[in-house]
Amino acid sequence: MSHNSDLTRRRTAWLMSTALVGILGLSAPGAAADPPAKSARPSKRAAPGRKAPPQPKLRVVVIDPGHGGPDSGTIGASGFYEKNVVMVAARVMARQLAATKRYRPVLTRNGDTYIALRDRVARARAAKADLFVSVHADSHPDRFTRGASVYTLSESGSDREAVALAAKENKSDIIAGADFRNKTADVTSILIDLSQRDTINQSRTFASLLIGALGRNGVGLLAHTHRHAGFAVLTAPDTPAVLLEMGYLSNRQDERLLVQPAFLLRLANAVVDAADRFFASRPVSDPLPLPSVSNPPPTAPPRPGPAAASKKA
Repeated sequence: MSHNSDLTRRRTAWLMSTALVGILGLSAPGAAADPPAKSARPSKRAAPGRKAPPQPKLRVVVIDPGHGGPDSGTIGASGFYEKNVVMVAARVMARQLAATKRYRPVLTRNGDTYIALRDRVARARAAKADLFVSVHADSHPDRFTRGASVYTLSESGSDREAVALAAKENKSDIIAGADFRNKTADVTSILIDLSQRDTINQSRTFASLLIGALGRNGVGLLAHTHRHAGFAVLTAPDTPAVLLEMGYLSNRQDERLLVQPAFLLRLANAVVDAADRFFASRPVSDPLPLPSVSNPPPTAPPRPGPAAASKKA
């Protein structure tokens, strides 16, 4: 009897403990506790990350392959046309400039087409060029003359040969059947504008850097490498500009080099090297709008004199 009463008491205790677990939400011994209830308050969102810094502005470098279309330029000792040689070279330069992710190269022509000299300048200005490089390959009566040279704009040529070369290159429009000489702004008046904006000095600085880069890249140089003449294609008033003569097609050694990809790559790397050094000390800034070269703004009317003023009164 006592044994049965013990069992009854134990069963009653177990039932009461089970009931308390259900009523009070307690955990039974050995059972895993329920996870804590989530707060009804909304969780704070993670702070947004900082905005990525703006990408640096790409410098615009206009590469101008000389001649094109009916104007073949110089014909080499083995029959290579200058217009084709410089087109290939310009594409290599554009590719190397773009590969740096620092420049946006623009070609004034991308095929065997004729572009008037003043239109080449206009295209450079429309592209808001930071630098203009016109690419050519020269010829000389002396077939032993060879080497690269760099020209910048000047009202008076550095020597008779430079003057003769500028005169030849400036005839490109006439060769192609369109003579714009009477419509193009006078070089002398443009030079005044250039000198005011220090563009000539900047062009000469880049020319010096380019000559140094050519030498470092193993490109043979002509004696008196930096020359000056009145090239019509270098007359943009707000863009530093040079004309690069890569070598002489009239010289067989230079001609062979100018059709070799490895040599064109060295020329292109020299242009990139010089551009890097040129822009290293020049912060990016938007140029001020300038009037068109071919359409200068009208001059202000003269102020009326005393007689005119009294008559008007």
